[in-house]
Amino acid sequence: MCLKNCLVGVTFCTCYLASYLTNKYVLSVLKFTYPTLFQGFDVLTWLPVSVLFVGIIYAGSRALSRLTIPVFLTLHNVAEVIACGHQSCFQKEKTSPAKVCSVLFLLAAAGCLPFNDSQFDPDGYFWAVIHLFCIGAYKILQKSQKPNVLSDIDQQYLNYIFSAVLLAFASHPTGDLLSVLDFPFLYFYRFHGSCCASGIFGFFLMFSTVKLKSLMAPGQCAAWIFFAKVITAGLSTVLFDMTLTRATVGCLLLGGLGEALLVFSQRKVS
Repeated sequence: MCLKNCLVGVTFCTCYLASYLTNKYVLSVLKFTYPTLFQGFDVLTWLPVSVLFVGIIYAGSRALSRLTIPVFLTLHNVAEVIACGHQSCFQKEKTSPAKVCSVLFLLAAAGCLPFNDSQFDPDGYFWAVIHLFCIGAYKILQKSQKPNVLSDIDQQYLNYIFSAVLLAFASHPTGDLLSVLDFPFLYFYRFHGSCCASGIFGFFLMFSTVKLKSLMAPGQCAAWIFFAKVITAGLSTVLFDMTLTRATVGCLLLGGLGEALLVFSQRKVS
């Protein structure tokens, strides 16, 4: 069982890394920022959650096209603060000291980043804020659903089908449909190859995430996700342009410490 869990964890980390790097390449290097592309029962009760999922992928694509991966992931982690705050304030769950410290570190890191990011992009931060609020609300609504209404894999299938349909219909009003025709790399093999790779890696990431959550305790799952984020953020600084200052590195490390404490608190509970 330990070997099987390790294989699933390594597969997840590989898919996580490959998915982020290929998406970042298409969004930032090729500058294809039309999120309709990136789409790797009780349907009515799940519909609000699927709407939030559309917000997550749309705002996330916009943000990732303008922000570096380490900055994006640091802001992305603030969604955990929203979920933790809801649990403490509305569900009256007891919060451990480690979790409180984690929340404070995550907030401090995200709050200081805009003032210390030498590659500051206001639009990127704007979309990142929408992205993290959608994730936080998604986590809250997901937990509020009745148990066993939809399996994890059914939830993901419904999310992706709904998002593909909604974004396809929205592509014309938003101007994305006509803008695609003017995209300079539309007929280049590296664009098509990168898009196919992005879709394939995203698909396998979805399945490996579901498998990871089904096999491991929440604390172990959180540890693998944290490990994947660290590898992805570190490697991205080598592959993509990023100006690192002491202040920026300090914010990123503070965010990493905050997430590490969150993982520690979850492992103690599990």
